[in-house]
Amino acid sequence: MSHIAIPIPTFPGKQDIEIQVIINNEVKSLHYKVELFYWEDCANPQGHRADCISDMLANHDPNWTVYYIGAPTDKFVPITFVNKESKKWMQVR
Repeated sequence: MSHIAIPIPTFPGKQDIEIQVIINNEVKSLHYKVELFYWEDCANPQGHRADCISDMLANHDPNWTVYYIGAPTDKFVPITFVNKESKKWMQVR
């Protein structure tokens, strides 16, 4: 799949993003969401941050899959998810 970078305005907290694309006259909507996962919510705040992210994602909505893990800050890590239906459409055909 080809990639096009589209700047998304920064808003605090959770973001729901819907992008409509037209490729060769075929229209599709792609659904993403960005959530902030706070380090203070870790079950073991002294543990490795990768383990913390894994634990926090273990109970996440199965209709969404991790698409991108952003740069962490001292307080949180932003994680972008894509809806599974959107992901299916993005797969190489």
